Amino acid sequence: MEFEGIILGTCSVLFIPVAIAVFIALLGSIRVLYQYQTGILFQLGKYQKTVPPGLTIIIPWLQELRVVDMRITTADVPKQEVITKDNIPVLVNTVVYYKVEKPEDAVLKIQNYDFAVRQYTQAALRDVIGNSELDFVLTEREKVAQAIKKIVDAETSEWGVDISSIKIQEIELPAEMKRAMAKQAEAERERRATVIVSEGELQASENLRKAAENLSKSTGALHLRTLQTIRDIAADPSEKIVLLLPTEYAKVVGDLLGEKK
Repeated sequence: MEFEGIILGTCSVLFIPVAIAVFIALLGSIRVLYQYQTGILFQLGKYQKTVPPGLTIIIPWLQELRVVDMRITTADVPKQEVITKDNIPVLVNTVVYYKVEKPEDAVLKIQNYDFAVRQYTQAALRDVIGNSELDFVLTEREKVAQAIKKIVDAETSEWGVDISSIKIQEIELPAEMKRAMAKQAEAERERRATVIVSEGELQASENLRKAAENLSKSTGALHLRTLQTIRDIAADPSEKIVLLLPTEYAKVVGDLLGEKK
């Protein structure tokens, strides 16, 4: 009886650590995936299946679950210097928006798809801008971004990654190029101002020509306009005005004086 008691006591002492170990193993086998996550299950190092969101139980030490985020990821590509086709250095900063479409390919076919997307975007950026002139890069940012996206998307589709969009955030020019462009912009503004003034003068001269033609058709109207001009000039009493009137005005004045006599 004493021997049986010793055995039972020993078993009870050993049972407690074993139960704790089993409980910990069971807790470690439970995995919960959020709605925006997908799991890649490996068993003894081999791909087993793709696990959807929710509760998943794995076998400890035999199975491993790698979690892939399926949301759109924003990757900032560091600013880099690129030489354009017309040999002008520019600093370009871009942002890549991408998401994983095939999580098994993103895990099995590429070591680090986030780093690969950034590096491939940098290479495509240098290729596209290097084959474009500065004016096109500055005025057609959207077309440049679409060209980069097309190149990157064609490569990353094999990795199970889809490029949503690529945006060029900033294009920084050299200081001397900024000064040259400022001078060009100022010259363009002056040219436009000169054109506007000349167009205004042309329209004014055309209106004066039409007014002169209308006045020439009526002698009375021409005389009336002359008198109105004289009245406007003589508004200030301190001014002395000497008028040289045409002969027809003298004849009109003479007729008026003769009628009064």
